[in-house]
Amino acid sequence: MSEQPATPTWPRGIYDGLRANSVRQVAYVPDAGHSELIKLCQATEQMSTISLTTEEEGIAMLAGAWLGGERGVLLMQSSGVGNCVNLFSMVQECRFPLLMLVTMRGQWGEFNPWQVWMGSSTRTILEQCGVLCFDVDEPQRVVETVASASDLVFNAYRSAAVLIGQRVLGSKNFLK
Repeated sequence: MSEQPATPTWPRGIYDGLRANSVRQVAYVPDAGHSELIKLCQATEQMSTISLTTEEEGIAMLAGAWLGGERGVLLMQSSGVGNCVNLFSMVQECRFPLLMLVTMRGQWGEFNPWQVWMGSSTRTILEQCGVLCFDVDEPQRVVETVASASDLVFNAYRSAAVLIGQRVLGSKNFLK
């Protein structure tokens, strides 16, 4: 059973923060956890939203955006982190800013056993690849965590991931 309110307020806060940080490119693999944020980004002319077929495409796209003078963000689910491992070396070698917002699976209330392994390994894999990780498990902390990670990424030219926990998203259950 989900403990998430019907319409969470944090996606709007993230959106406002991304706009305040001049984020213009939003790369994403469609995900229910990011659906409200994606809709907000799609509705503004100041942001280009690009639906990806796989998450590592987003890293290459955001590298190009940075070289072209624009800031971007990559939205993905924890299961997509494993797809990005090879391209994290490019991020580290070229030292361009990479902001990732990762909706977690395989945690609290997970119904799908296939999500558990990657969900429990996401932080370790990201850290092994040189990505700074910021966990957030309380809805009221999402916006400030994303804002702090954005500041770090774009001011220090680092890669960081905000790991948005299932306690924020609510557990999924497609079996009922």
